[in-house]
Amino acid sequence: MRGFLASSIGVTCAAALAVPLTPPAAAATSAPPPTTERAARAEAHAPGGTQSLPLAPLTSDRAPGAAAQGLPRRDVRHFSLVGVVWDDPGTELRGRVEVRTRATATGTWSPWQELETRNAEHSADPGTAESASRRVRGATAPLWVGESDGVEVRVRAESGPETARAAAPLPGGMRLELVDPGKGALPATAPEPEEGPRTTTTSAGSPASAEAVAASAANAGLAPLGATEIPALSQAETEAELGAGQHTKPYVGARPSITTRHGWGADEGLREKGFVYTKKVKAAFVHHSATGNNYRCSEASSVIRSIYRYHVRSTGWRDLGYNFLVDKCGNIYEGRAGGVSKAVLGAHTLGFNSNSMGIAVLGTYSDRKPSSAAVKAIARLTAWKLGIYGMNPDGKTYLKSGGGNLYRKGKNVRLNVISGHRDGFATNCPGKLLYGKLDTSRAKAARYQGR
Repeated sequence: MRGFLASSIGVTCAAALAVPLTPPAAAATSAPPPTTERAARAEAHAPGGTQSLPLAPLTSDRAPGAAAQGLPRRDVRHFSLVGVVWDDPGTELRGRVEVRTRATATGTWSPWQELETRNAEHSADPGTAESASRRVRGATAPLWVGESDGVEVRVRAESGPETARAAAPLPGGMRLELVDPGKGALPATAPEPEEGPRTTTTSAGSPASAEAVAASAANAGLAPLGATEIPALSQAETEAELGAGQHTKPYVGARPSITTRHGWGADEGLREKGFVYTKKVKAAFVHHSATGNNYRCSEASSVIRSIYRYHVRSTGWRDLGYNFLVDKCGNIYEGRAGGVSKAVLGAHTLGFNSNSMGIAVLGTYSDRKPSSAAVKAIARLTAWKLGIYGMNPDGKTYLKSGGGNLYRKGKNVRLNVISGHRDGFATNCPGKLLYGKLDTSRAKAARYQGR
């Protein structure tokens, strides 16, 4: 089945559900009940769901902000992704968050797994409507654990330099979020060979005309089994989608196969209606999702549905934060809604969301090397998308900072056109080993553009 661009067909979204799931008997005190029976029925039949369980002190100290909070081992409804959220998005969780989960299929408990607590830098820019929304909460990075039906969590505050009594207080209102991705509208994307998605590009060394780009994309190989391939656009269609006065540039890579939101099973009723755009796409920031590497490529759509629900329902963003996602088999997925060729404003790189796009590689790459297929997919995607806006993926550009811990608000910052998240914010993202592969993606992307 072929997918269609949301921006081209103008899909009207259902109103977002605002009522949490009714908890099971084992967790009856974990979440406030729905306000109406009708709302409860609607949520119960929605694809996927989220259990939100309040954390409690694990020590004799029952005061708010106790040095250790969590949940003892308990049975819960099925879930596949876990994260911890708290009330104030401006409060940093200074400590360690660990979870254990029980696999539904085997009944065995996992070892303790750590969640990445530095996650605030993956968010909307300061001062924007999305950032200022009262729904936004502080959050850890989510962790994919596979289908599970039991959980245990502990959060320990970071000890001070002298004694444990000097530990920083934990944020208020901490809750454990357990996300069930539900079933997608289409089968999950099947694994691709190591060389990544099949597509046709112009020969390296010669600039591609707009007609050649369109013909090249039209003759691209089939999308992976079960994926939804976005058909190539004609010159007129591309100009119409980009808007009046914008034209394809001489150096544009072939449009790769992209699994649309419909293809990975996005519930469009979750996100806010309408779209928000920035002026252009001058740079791409590469991220890792920090969700762990314990997923199969056939599960990538489920992982993305879970991240989407976590970003919207648990964290309070208007939509999925990233513009695109890439799995370890090199398959590319549409992220935030609004049109894959358009300059959709994301929430991925605090301070630098304007005039950029965010690409998240599913997994954690601090100590694990990214696959060559994923590195190549970054190159193919950026060769096309950055090429539309006349950018050389192996070049430099300037972006104005919206504020962050590296650059003050308003400062013009010289960055690589393909940058890592850590280039705009002091963070580990996209992991040391993925960051080390960005030079390869830059060179390949320039070659795919015919430079």
